[in-house]
Amino acid sequence: MSDPVLERYCTYLETLSPERLADLQDYVSADVHFRDPFNDCKGVDSMRSILDHMYRTFGTVSFVVSTRIRSGDTAFIAWRFESAWRGRVIAFDGVSHLTFDQDEHVTAHIDYWDAASGFYEKLPVIGWPLAALRRRISVD
Repeated sequence: MSDPVLERYCTYLETLSPERLADLQDYVSADVHFRDPFNDCKGVDSMRSILDHMYRTFGTVSFVVSTRIRSGDTAFIAWRFESAWRGRVIAFDGVSHLTFDQDEHVTAHIDYWDAASGFYEKLPVIGWPLAALRRRISVD
């Protein structure tokens, strides 16, 4: 069965744009906790600032949510991030752990994704040694 509150938030993420950042407070609580591999902040303004920085850094960004699961005030979503950055496609999969309050606003949005393969390995200079290290320590 579909959860309308979770669907609404996922639709917001999938249609997110610099212009839609102003609507963030309609989906998250004023003291939302947001964390990803690079950031850890509290508050809707801080989360908005991180998302704004993402758009200023990467330009066009898209999120596609593939899986949505909710039980009580907790939800998990699986998603794919895609962007073109400096002539390179950056794409990786991640999962977000969401917590909702009684007003159905997100109070915590915690992202889990592999920053090494999703981002660092695509950078000049440090990318190839990280990719080589990953190949060396992985099981054939």
